[in-house]
Amino acid sequence: MAESGAEGDLHQRRPGAKEQHNGQPIESVLSVDERKQRDREERQNLVLWRKPLLTLHYFFLELLITIKEWICRLWQQRQTAFGLLVLFILLSIAYRIEGTHQKYVRYMEKKVLWCAYWVGLGVLSSVGLGTGLHTFLLYLGPHIASVTLAAYECGSVDFPEPPYPDQIICPQEGVAGSVSLWTIISKVRLEACMWGAGTAIGELPPYFMARAARLSGADPDDEDYQEFEEMLDQAESAQDFATKAKLAVQKLIQRVGFFGILACASIPNPLFDLAGITCGHFLVPFWTFFGATLIGKAVIKMHIQKLFVIITFSKHIVEQMVSLIGVVPVLGAALQKPFREYLQAQKAKLHHRGGEGIPNEENWLSWLFEKIVVIMVCFFVCSIVNSMAQSYAKRKQQEKYAEGKME
Repeated sequence: MAESGAEGDLHQRRPGAKEQHNGQPIESVLSVDERKQRDREERQNLVLWRKPLLTLHYFFLELLITIKEWICRLWQQRQTAFGLLVLFILLSIAYRIEGTHQKYVRYMEKKVLWCAYWVGLGVLSSVGLGTGLHTFLLYLGPHIASVTLAAYECGSVDFPEPPYPDQIICPQEGVAGSVSLWTIISKVRLEACMWGAGTAIGELPPYFMARAARLSGADPDDEDYQEFEEMLDQAESAQDFATKAKLAVQKLIQRVGFFGILACASIPNPLFDLAGITCGHFLVPFWTFFGATLIGKAVIKMHIQKLFVIITFSKHIVEQMVSLIGVVPVLGAALQKPFREYLQAQKAKLHHRGGEGIPNEENWLSWLFEKIVVIMVCFFVCSIVNSMAQSYAKRKQQEKYAEGKME
């Protein structure tokens, strides 16, 4: 009864009632394209800020269905799952037993958790969960920037290996020599490559979905794939720039193969989301697609992004940027002061010694950045809830039309 009432709310009519047009159901009058457009508009209205209760209701129902599907898949692969469970138990035993091996266990635990953290952020940045979380801007970029500023201030990169403590601290012993661009790149290479690998993993779901649809001949429940097929059908008559750009990427990947995928993955490319669907649709081998994507994103693209951040936050560039802020009319002097105070506070934190206590002066810039991070994370969570609720609404719409055909 709850689902029936919710469905009635979604279609804005009482449960069980059918809209009529000249004595016929609306579904029989509307064309296929008109029906799809109407259904899409209804689903787009299913968001937390318009229909919070219905959206949450559909979200939890879709979540239960998703959990059930994953349990069924896990049961189908029960031998592999059992092997992984046994391995996990053995590792847990080795982790808890005291002995000389514990120093190696702790080292591996530290490295694995650190790598998993960045891989997870990379996956969140590219996987199709409503809208991606911009983890490079929120986490990896600021991390590289803080290491760069610390390296120039300390004159060394011999501060602790990642994962760092609460604050990066300059080594107490003076270190001769200057900091080079290459030493900073080497210092942040692990986390940057792990993040890039995570973004490559996040491109796999569209590939598998499109490949399965092409092999089975079934129409997948995915609007991006349907738009991709419509784009292929209208390839000759395409006029707008966006469609032409997507077609150019699709043709490059289809004709050049590995090196085409590598080229698209190696540069910041907002159209790369199409690559997974294209490769899956044209049955490009898995390792050709994933290998090129992994090399492009985790090696080539990440070094380009690292270089950009490191050069931007090098000591002389930062000082010039702060000086240029003062040139801004009217607001320049007012903005320059908090930026200088923020940089001085960060430098002070790098030089404190054990037992002195870490300077903890609040700056409005750091406060603002923290609030922006919280807002973006909340928006990301809301987008996941909306996306899953709309997926459940689409299930209900398809079930309704399937029942109508049976009748």
